[in-house]
Amino acid sequence: MKKFFVLGVLFALPIIAYLFFSSGVNHFAKLPVLSKNIEDINRLETLSGKNISFEDNITVLAFFGDELQETKGNTFNLDQKILEKYYEFDDFQFVILLPQEARPQAENFVREFSGISNTEKWKFVFAPTDKIQSVFESLNSPYTLDAGSYSPYVFIIDKEGNLRGRDADEDYGELYGYDSASVAELSNKMNDDVKVILAEYRLELKKYKADR
Repeated sequence: MKKFFVLGVLFALPIIAYLFFSSGVNHFAKLPVLSKNIEDINRLETLSGKNISFEDNITVLAFFGDELQETKGNTFNLDQKILEKYYEFDDFQFVILLPQEARPQAENFVREFSGISNTEKWKFVFAPTDKIQSVFESLNSPYTLDAGSYSPYVFIIDKEGNLRGRDADEDYGELYGYDSASVAELSNKMNDDVKVILAEYRLELKKYKADR
């Protein structure tokens, strides 16, 4: 009986391990879509004068309001914990959506940070407050903008214009956005999720090239 038990365990363990890890791969291979068809920004005014779109880009989207100088800490956190690691990806962009009156602040902001950050990768977009509210509401998140069109939360938008996040986060349940004021949340949650979505698209690209 002991021999049969040992043989059974030896036979069953590899199968159990395979099922465990294969289910894990399937679960973590893609970052969940939480909201679809986010309102695009491709017709809005930009600091560079070039049109900017969510389409064909992996976007970190921020709403930093009409007092941009007060978000220096948030932007520095994002730059150091997220953006600095992924600047080399051409299809990865950091978009900051601001009220139109914040344009002079954005110009000063870029000049101030240009010595310590790769600011050419930052894309400033300007819109009336009602348009900013409309884009924000299209995320269908549980968060809100304040009277100055500010939120500390930043969002991951995929190349199809969908909001990505977590549908089973251990702390929040559904995690729509990441608190840019929290270094821990950016380092532990957002950084992991950006890695996942970048890996997802790299895998799709490899499959496409292999099929050709």
